[in-house]
Amino acid sequence: MPRRSSKPPVIPARRGRVGRISALDVGLRLLAGRAHSRLELRRKLARRGYEEVEVHAAMARLAELGYLDDASFAEGHVRRRSRSLGPLALSAELAQRGVDRRLAAAALEGLDRPAQVAAATRLASRLVARRRPPGYRELLDSVGAKLLRRGYSMGVAREACLAVWEGTVRLADP
Repeated sequence: MPRRSSKPPVIPARRGRVGRISALDVGLRLLAGRAHSRLELRRKLARRGYEEVEVHAAMARLAELGYLDDASFAEGHVRRRSRSLGPLALSAELAQRGVDRRLAAAALEGLDRPAQVAAATRLASRLVARRRPPGYRELLDSVGAKLLRRGYSMGVAREACLAVWEGTVRLADP
């Protein structure tokens, strides 16, 4: 009696003319793992040795199917990363991934100032929980600097530090 395997059957990938997996299939597999910008996917396919013509055709087909869209990639990236990064850092990340400035700006429009302050305040609270500074100036120097490095503006960093400081002072003084 043959044993049944608990593993799902392996479906063979379509092979191109040289006997390897097509660029379209590799692109689909990469996109199944996480969203990619056009530039990221183009680079990854080129690194795997696919010719420019095949890469271009695969990317056109993926875009046609709706799997490759820089605007939705940028929106998702901003949504995921805005909990720990400010708009300046997010904009730099999107530029590094090859997203057009207009698309990046449109994705960042959803980050209004109150949302930025709320995210920066949550982050500042976590940073203060490790070591409470003795005064507001020290809090601003240490935590505020970290918020600036994470892409928040000076005004947002100050507002977040003030909110954390007032919260810790109220907790300390019953």
